[in-house]
Amino acid sequence: MTTTRYGIIGCGMMGQEHLRNIALLDGAEVAAIFEPDAGMRDAAAALAPAARMAESVADLLATPDLDCLLIASPNFRHLEQMEEIAATRPLPILVEKPLFTDPAETARLAAFRDAYPAPVWVAMEYRYMPPIAAFLKEAQTTTGGIRMLTIREHRFPFLHKVGGWNRFNRYTGGTFVEKCCHFFDLMRLTLGDEPVRVMASGSQAVNHADEDYEGVAPDVLDNGYVIVDFARGGRAMLELCMFAEGARWQEEVTAVGPEARIDALVPGPGRFWPAHLGEAPVPQLIVSPRDPKGPEMREIPVDPALLEAGDHNGSTYYQHVRFLELVRGHRTRPEVTLEDGWAAVAMGIAAQMSIREGRAVSIEETGLMPGRLRAA
Repeated sequence: MTTTRYGIIGCGMMGQEHLRNIALLDGAEVAAIFEPDAGMRDAAAALAPAARMAESVADLLATPDLDCLLIASPNFRHLEQMEEIAATRPLPILVEKPLFTDPAETARLAAFRDAYPAPVWVAMEYRYMPPIAAFLKEAQTTTGGIRMLTIREHRFPFLHKVGGWNRFNRYTGGTFVEKCCHFFDLMRLTLGDEPVRVMASGSQAVNHADEDYEGVAPDVLDNGYVIVDFARGGRAMLELCMFAEGARWQEEVTAVGPEARIDALVPGPGRFWPAHLGEAPVPQLIVSPRDPKGPEMREIPVDPALLEAGDHNGSTYYQHVRFLELVRGHRTRPEVTLEDGWAAVAMGIAAQMSIREGRAVSIEETGLMPGRLRAA
């Protein structure tokens, strides 16, 4: 097997998770890394000692024999880096979510999309968590057609990142873009439908209140509810709380239809589970039919080696397996397209707008959905 060589742009916390998972793949290696922060660069070098440390994106793109690129830099850098790649050396890209952060960037994103000659895969790791993957496989059939979808994430606060960039809406796009685009992606994927209206309520209630960055206080939200109406009559709700790390389950995803309810229960990162409580919980899938009544529960264990490699229940590894199939020509298009990543951001921006303005927001009025922009 020919070795597939990655170039990595950004090796902070998430980039290092990617490094650990690439190391588990057959026939893959990290050839070059660009990471401007000295501490993060040293950590990345320890995980990928054979990789060349580049001085810039341009320097990384000059590395011989690269097969693909991973962008795991801060959110607000993604589009500018994709544009530089397009102008210099177009290669298959796996770009971390969110795809972009600023509504003003959509014209540039459309130009990139229409001209870029190689595939772009948006990293939506939650699709690939084993309990979520099992849920997605069975939800529509088991329920008899989903009418209601609920996603709850009760988790820890935002971790500290270089320079505190993830504390500010201007860099992240806002919590419901930065954190929650995963969940809006799951809504579209699970329902197989497009959103038409978003209504949200949220606040910064607890987290980061005592932090100061050169006289500027963080403004990211730490809790909220989002209700999304879909074109064919389905509806979905997100409940986010980022000061609930004591919960047994970090994510709870529930779909209900005329025949049954189905739940996926996902614990948080094992490194945060209190040691005195013993082993961390094993993810579960629960099917609760209406007739005959009686919930059926099965555990969906995750390979311990994959749990050690990151904080996303093995999903980063499974995502890379599929991405490599694309890079190696064994699949014709990304599973998570640029349009999927774009739509998830559009839903997050609509939620942020709804919270800010105190009203329901139609997706149409945002002008952000990629299909509508293409038609225009």
